[in-house]
Amino acid sequence: MPSLMDDHYCVVDEGVRTVSSNDTTTTPDNTPGKPPPDAPGDSSAALSALLRVLGAVERAGNKLPHPFWLFAILSAFLGLISWGLATADVSATDPAGGKTVAVRSLISVDGVRSMITDAITNYATFPPLGTILVVMLGVAVADRSGLLAAMLRAGVAKVPARWMTFALAFTAMVAHIASDAAYVALVPLGGLAFRAVGRSPLLGIVVAFVGVSAGYDASPLITPMDAVLSGLTTAAAHTVDPGYVVTPLSNYFFSLASSVVLAAVITLVTEKVLVKRVAALPPEPEEADGEATAKTTGDVELTLAPEERRGLRRATVALVIYLAVIVVAMIPTGSPLRGEGGSIVESPVLSGIAVVLGLLFALLGAVYGRAAGTVRGGRDIPDFMAQGMREMAPILVLFFAISQFLAYFKWTGVGQVLAIRGADLLKDLGVTGPVAFIGIVVVCTVINLAMTSGSAMWALVAPVFVPMLMLLHIPPEATQAVYRIADSCTNAITPMSAYFVMALGFLQRYRRSAGIGTLASLTLPLSVAMLVAWTLLFYVWWALGIPLGPGAPVR
Repeated sequence: MPSLMDDHYCVVDEGVRTVSSNDTTTTPDNTPGKPPPDAPGDSSAALSALLRVLGAVERAGNKLPHPFWLFAILSAFLGLISWGLATADVSATDPAGGKTVAVRSLISVDGVRSMITDAITNYATFPPLGTILVVMLGVAVADRSGLLAAMLRAGVAKVPARWMTFALAFTAMVAHIASDAAYVALVPLGGLAFRAVGRSPLLGIVVAFVGVSAGYDASPLITPMDAVLSGLTTAAAHTVDPGYVVTPLSNYFFSLASSVVLAAVITLVTEKVLVKRVAALPPEPEEADGEATAKTTGDVELTLAPEERRGLRRATVALVIYLAVIVVAMIPTGSPLRGEGGSIVESPVLSGIAVVLGLLFALLGAVYGRAAGTVRGGRDIPDFMAQGMREMAPILVLFFAISQFLAYFKWTGVGQVLAIRGADLLKDLGVTGPVAFIGIVVVCTVINLAMTSGSAMWALVAPVFVPMLMLLHIPPEATQAVYRIADSCTNAITPMSAYFVMALGFLQRYRRSAGIGTLASLTLPLSVAMLVAWTLLFYVWWALGIPLGPGAPVR
């Protein structure tokens, strides 16, 4: 699921406190840690079965350790497995060069030395580390200046009622640039936006929550998650090709199209199914009081202040100028912004997209902040960056554990042997790319119900899936695109997500009796429809052979 900042283990408490501190509409039996009872309409056999499944997933997920310790435990298991395989002289022949790859034991003199002497190098050269830090320096300025929040509010302000669902869903796709902050900013905003046009705020909350969560890996913009996933994919691809590079733009074309398709799917299901579902909910006498309370418990306003509108206008001008300068600078064939031989695909702009994006967000945040009054001097910019880096601390800690595990995985040769043997098995069984894609979707979708950290899950499965499919002549970019589908759609139905709990809290502002079943019954149809539609979109993309991004073939 989410994240870059998707590592919800470090923000659960904060997210829950935010909800509970504002939500004053509680029921008499709403004791701490106990969700309010579900609405009577949620007592169907199908929903009861769903709740039992979700309960089992929640109990199983609660037993999982923090991702840091999870990768530490996996490293220990890898040591034992590598020792056993090395003792048994397990090896495989690399079809690319005909070289025999033998498993090396991590529990050996050379293995122990490698773990100690290479630890710093493993961390410092971890592909996503530098990329995400540079991007987040700029994003922090855009966030702290208020630019991102203003953009989200502007995206749904003054939208006609008939377009509100699509506008809110697509705004959620844009909001992914704000990482997990999108949940906190957009979910309550969705309820307000729908109420402002005379529609049920319950629908607005659900549309915003599902758009941010189930569509987390789709966006018309380049997001921090693009930087994280591409770095992990690059590291996994090095098992087969040490020179292979997957850029943050590798899935951009597919992600852009996905954001539009998913927003349309959310709109269709909401208008055809959820509107009737919400209308069928039995009325409750407290509902009017709940709505009155919601108006005075810290909800943000939809209307932008004059200084905010001025800031957005100037930020838009700055964006146009910034892009125009880059385009003009790339026109000459001998431009330093072009790659070898005048190549645009291999240009420094694309290979160094993290720097380009970091500068862009910092510039737009500074311009907006000066106009809106949130940036009063040059000192504010580095202060905003420092605040953003402090919030990155949990991610940096997790990256240390992940980087060591991946380095051990590569050093032992277990990943390469597993990929070669797995690819041979798939060839013997006659399994083609499309069939393998379905397998990845199913496996990762199930895992995502319990492991809601998208970066942690990809770090776990990428070292196997990416090289295995590379040996079947499937580009890493295609494997990553398939993973993104599986990593997103079930985010909206798993109670393991901190933001599922947060969304429930906002739902209870307008319907006191709402419980887990209420929210799940509203998000499940959207989650399933998005999974099916998104998967079909990828297969159409694959069949047509459309590039997934600049210089990133789908096959």
